Amino acid sequence: MEMIQERKNLLILAYVQQSLVAGYKIGYETKKERFYSWLGGVHPNHRNKGIGSALMAYQHEYCRSEGYQTIETRTKNKWKGMLILNLKHGFDVIGTYTDEKGDPKIILRKNLLRKNSMLQYDINILFPPCLCYNR
Repeated sequence: MEMIQERKNLLILAYVQQSLVAGYKIGYETKKERFYSWLGGVHPNHRNKGIGSALMAYQHEYCRSEGYQTIETRTKNKWKGMLILNLKHGFDVIGTYTDEKGDPKIILRKNLLRKNSMLQYDINILFPPCLCYNR
């Protein structure tokens, strides 16, 4: 928890359905012009309903409105759904590395200034029942 409290411009989004968190997205600023999408997920019972896409679209729109030029994330090849979702939302693979556990990771970045860099999603379908925290 200490690490997350130290992050600049922390943004936490949660989609809540029937008092349970069905999906979430957490990110923070790493540079003045770059936002890092750190964690996100959708409960297995709520997948393939557009929740992950809507949370991502909301996060990207927030980043764009705050003046960020790029958004970066990292994932593993074994998490195919997350990799595909990022690619569908305009991310490019910019590199790979091996983490401290010896697992290969994929680095992705999206240019928020690029024309048509965002798929159009109706985020109003989901919001609100959303909790949003920003500091």
